[in-house]
Amino acid sequence: MQTNAPVRPKAAHQNAKGQTMGKSILVIGAGITGVSSAEWLRRDGWDVTLVDRIVPGGRDQTSYGNAGLIARTAIIPVATPGLMTQAPGMVLNPSSPLFLRWGYLPKLLPWLVPFFKNSSVQRVTEIAGALAQLTLDSVDQHQILAAGTPAAEFIRTGDYVSLYPDRAAYDASPLTIELRRAHGIHATYLDRAGILERDPNIGPRYTFGTVFGDYAWLSAPDRYVAALFDHFRTQGGSFVAGEVADIAPGDAPSVTLKGGARLDADKVVLSAGAWSGSLARKLGLRMPLEAERGYHVSMYAPSFTAPNPYMSSDAKFVLTPMDGFLRAAGVAEFAGLDAPMSQAPLDLLRRQMKQVYPALTFERDDVWMGRRPTTPDSLPVLGEARNAPNIIHAYGGQHIGMTIGPRLGRMVTDLASGRQVNIDLSSYAADRF
Repeated sequence: MQTNAPVRPKAAHQNAKGQTMGKSILVIGAGITGVSSAEWLRRDGWDVTLVDRIVPGGRDQTSYGNAGLIARTAIIPVATPGLMTQAPGMVLNPSSPLFLRWGYLPKLLPWLVPFFKNSSVQRVTEIAGALAQLTLDSVDQHQILAAGTPAAEFIRTGDYVSLYPDRAAYDASPLTIELRRAHGIHATYLDRAGILERDPNIGPRYTFGTVFGDYAWLSAPDRYVAALFDHFRTQGGSFVAGEVADIAPGDAPSVTLKGGARLDADKVVLSAGAWSGSLARKLGLRMPLEAERGYHVSMYAPSFTAPNPYMSSDAKFVLTPMDGFLRAAGVAEFAGLDAPMSQAPLDLLRRQMKQVYPALTFERDDVWMGRRPTTPDSLPVLGEARNAPNIIHAYGGQHIGMTIGPRLGRMVTDLASGRQVNIDLSSYAADRF
């Protein structure tokens, strides 16, 4: 058999529930957005083939090592007023959560220019509104997707607490407070006594906190995505292990894998995370997608655990209680897709963890680095581009990829099936750049 011969996904058939499957669709990328899209499409009657070089839940997936938050309050973009003047000092400060490999700066500059242009009060306000459309119901979206599947057991619910050195540190971000209130997001406050009443292990650095209720998180993000994938396969979905080398739009779109094999379908969903930008450019799109690198340190068999996830406001990392371990995840490093893991972000996470939990001990830790697909306006990419028909873009979740994955998957399904989506998609347009 010729390796470059087109291969179409299976013809119409009945799935495990006896439903007749319809048109074929390829989903490129098996992170949370890709797996969510594949499962929602399968439920909608599509013949779905998921394509990735990594099995869902694998360590090299960005969905593997994130903080696990279903962050319904995460409506503030990365670029905010004043960041442009603050950034040089942050990069030079070893205690700052922002890292840059200086050799990468020339490649980063074309992305940085529009990034900083999006930091005005007006743009931050507009972007926050667009993010709110995706995040505010995110807990419900995860619960609906996972209901009746093995993935449901990994969803935990409770409070989310942000820790501050003092009340002044909280009040220093009035725009964040104002925008959250404008979208119906309200916090209750904790003084030092209130913090210790909830968690006597919190270190003395933190004397003020905010509490957001009706939150959720994942006790094992990798196992959660793997469980969704296993359910997808059990119910009739297909998986092809391979790396996508090329993608072609049109009435009969196709995907070519490294090695020459070609997959044809009626539609294609591009959901390859930080690797989506290069494939989008093959479609003629100007796609400024940056691989913003995040890190985690997972501490196994801890001497105690957290009652809920915490955000360290000054160090910009999240501490999440998971199954048998605590995970500190966060920071941002700009170094490109292929640079090896850096030590400095890991050292910072370890130091800052001591500020949150000075008395914590554990048997061992594990470190990891992943690549967040980040646009200059902190908004995901969703929808078809005018010049590339039948290719649905769904990526760019940056810090909230896990949060919005199921929501994006449902909207991908509506778009593929020609149904009207219930929100304005213009802010996420694939050809907006």
